[in-house]
Amino acid sequence: MLQTVWVSSAGSWALQESNSHRRGKKRCWKCRFVRTIIQHPCRRHAPKRSRRERMLRKIQICLCFCFVSGILYEISLLSSSVFSYLPVAQHYLTPEQVLNLGKSIIFLETTERLEPPPLVSCSVESAARIYQDRPIILFLRGLTNETALDMNTSYAAFSLLSSMKNVFIFPLQMEAIFQETPLLQWYNQVVPEQEKNWVHVSSDASRLALIWKYGGIYMDTDVISIRPIPQQSFLAAQKSRFSSNGIFGFPARHKFIWDCMENFVLKYNGNIWGNQGPFLMTRMLKTLCNLTDFRGTEDHSCQNISFLNPQRFYPIPYPAWGRYYQVWDKSPSFNHSYALHLWNFMNRNRKVVEAGSNTLAEKLYKTYCPSTYEDLIQNAKHRDLPGPEDA
Repeated sequence: MLQTVWVSSAGSWALQESNSHRRGKKRCWKCRFVRTIIQHPCRRHAPKRSRRERMLRKIQICLCFCFVSGILYEISLLSSSVFSYLPVAQHYLTPEQVLNLGKSIIFLETTERLEPPPLVSCSVESAARIYQDRPIILFLRGLTNETALDMNTSYAAFSLLSSMKNVFIFPLQMEAIFQETPLLQWYNQVVPEQEKNWVHVSSDASRLALIWKYGGIYMDTDVISIRPIPQQSFLAAQKSRFSSNGIFGFPARHKFIWDCMENFVLKYNGNIWGNQGPFLMTRMLKTLCNLTDFRGTEDHSCQNISFLNPQRFYPIPYPAWGRYYQVWDKSPSFNHSYALHLWNFMNRNRKVVEAGSNTLAEKLYKTYCPSTYEDLIQNAKHRDLPGPEDA
């Protein structure tokens, strides 16, 4: 269904059997090999074999060795604890093969940009470090099958992320993602050029379809992971009685996500920011239970869905988002948090992390995405170097 440009698996190791049971006289090479192994007569007492038989036996052994090696290779390649990022010229893994491993951490970029900025890179890197036994997938809208990018690309973030064994980068192909979901009809009718909030709306839809089909955890690209999330089915409270859709997790084919997709289409209004996002999650959660205020750091539960305390992801609420880019006398410990949402949507002045600024965000980069932070330092040094005109 989905196509890939980045990574994919080696071809299947298929060995065709001959027409082994024709007239009941011939046996497939597998049967002969098994019988040879079981019976394996002692060489000293075995009758002499013809040259043809000896050659046939050697061929059987070689074929079996190749078959077993292929199976072991694919098992190791697709193991949930062993991941490999391979450049375009090498073997390929399809998105389905990675997603079907289950428990993926999914990020989406629905703009056309191909170079992930430092905050996106930090989000993906921090997840890759915290969830080392899970695939971390970054879907890019601007990436296509014709895009020739590999580990040697001039895009620094690609080189950085591609060095992490459990990170996979795939093109975001919405029509394929929406197949067999209520969202396909909506997608075929909507006109993106006429949509006021298309980047956000298309992201809201894509994350629902991906989590419904494959399960796992969705995270916005401005979320820095600091410890594993233990819950499997959860929504993140942005504040009391209000759910975010920037972080959520469910098993594949969960009814709540299906209901969200149906409501997405039924109540669609692309002119209202968040109507298909946090407002959608909140109104759907309210259909299941009565939401109450949080007291302390406890989580709430609603029909086997955990509604996680705002402290888990939003210890700094959106009105105070700028505090991430300020210097603190004493940095908070975030002992009750699983990840931190840095509210990039609110960052209209485009504040960034600068090496040596001693801001809270810089300290988070140093701790949870050190490779991205090292790139920041190197890029700053390059900028400070005198150019030919200065000489």
